[in-house]
Amino acid sequence: FADHVIYQSQFICRWWEDWYGVAKVTATVIINGVDLQTYTPDGAHERPTDRFRLLLLEGSLAGGLNSGLFHAVSVAEKLSANFPMEVVVAGKVDSATQQSIKSKVPVKFLGTIPREQIPALARSSHMMYSAEVNPPCPNAVIEALACGLPVIGFDSGALKELVTEDAGCIVPYGGNPWKLETPDISALAFAAEQVLTKQDQFRAAARKRAESAFGLDQMVESYLKVLLEK
Repeated sequence: FADHVIYQSQFICRWWEDWYGVAKVTATVIINGVDLQTYTPDGAHERPTDRFRLLLLEGSLAGGLNSGLFHAVSVAEKLSANFPMEVVVAGKVDSATQQSIKSKVPVKFLGTIPREQIPALARSSHMMYSAEVNPPCPNAVIEALACGLPVIGFDSGALKELVTEDAGCIVPYGGNPWKLETPDISALAFAAEQVLTKQDQFRAAARKRAESAFGLDQMVESYLKVLLEK
């Protein structure tokens, strides 16, 4: 019934076309947007000065969604050889998963937090790990970049479309993400060292990336262009 298809990312577009073929109507990719006045590097924060904070920000990392959490902890443990690290997790994590994590770096579980607390939490961290495997267009990543928080992760889903240049570091997965194979933890930890040692550079680049591509006005204009063509 549709006369125009909008995809959230090039990844989603390719995924659909691989399964179902190219749509017989016009298609457009429009990346999600964020309020750049609410999600901003400016404002209160409690970023530690005696350690580096790796943030995970997901709706749920419970049950079968928890693989990214274990990978994040492994990355932090690798980094802890040269940097004092902690992992802070915002989102639903079941008690069994929490209890199963035995880490030599501190891991703090905040549970599900109100949306209005997200900007301050992002500003209070040094980098974010994108834990979702094959994310279509993760809002948490866009919100983090808007707050000037560099994002690290593995090249799956739309992540590499969002995190470009010095907005963070995205490395090859090193396996098959569709089969949830273990990714290349060492490669990501090695790349993430640059984010920790060049915080000012990466934080500025993260915000610049959000301003150039993820503003609400830009997203709305893209939708209006599609709608007004009809």
